[in-house]
Amino acid sequence: MISRPQINEYAPFYAGYIQRVPVGRDIFALLSQQPGELRSLLQHVTNEQANARPVPGEWSIKEVIGHICDTERVFAYRTLRIARGDTTPLAGFEQDDYIRATDFNTRRLTDLIEEFTAQRYANVLCFQSLAEAEIDRRGIASDLPVSARALIYMLAGHVLHHVESLKTDYHVGERVRPTI
Repeated sequence: MISRPQINEYAPFYAGYIQRVPVGRDIFALLSQQPGELRSLLQHVTNEQANARPVPGEWSIKEVIGHICDTERVFAYRTLRIARGDTTPLAGFEQDDYIRATDFNTRRLTDLIEEFTAQRYANVLCFQSLAEAEIDRRGIASDLPVSARALIYMLAGHVLHHVESLKTDYHVGERVRPTI
């Protein structure tokens, strides 16, 4: 089990992600369960519904899942580089630029979920094998210090953040009661 990162292991911007991870929870169990939870949450969402935006200017559900995939790749790459002792500063990541650069709405929602599932499975296999010294290593990403440990927690917290948003902002998973 990996201990929670200390506040000096990540930038304040990421505190919200890390705080979403329940205290005492096995981080690898959580990481492993998230693809199934996401699939279950979205199982009744059609491709047409997943293309819709809750309000103009907001991302569609497919864009949210595409963003989760992009962020999984970026954070995992940072984690691996830092864990392996690479001290080269890592560039920032502007999420809105990534969304504008592609059209996730042309893809099937199930394919996006499967892509995330495959990425997450590979990341869990890789990160479970890290030694404590590798997890403790720190590097620079987006001009700020971060540890491999914090990045692993950020992966989980980022998905928790978007699952909450899908439920509250997009009303995914709500049962519609018939009116009488």
